[in-house]
Amino acid sequence: MESKNCPICKNSSKKEYIPFCSKRCSQIDLNRWLGEKYHIGINEEDGSNN
Repeated sequence: MESKNCPICKNSSKKEYIPFCSKRCSQIDLNRWLGEKYHIGINEEDGSNN
């Protein structure tokens, strides 16, 4: 697997924390999700009525 950059601090990812570089960065990301700073958008124009 190729090394990518941590989405939080942009340092190189570490194998044990992929995609993050540390437990700290993974916890920052989790806190952002729990604090509703991230969201997943929906496409209301897709025409499906499921």
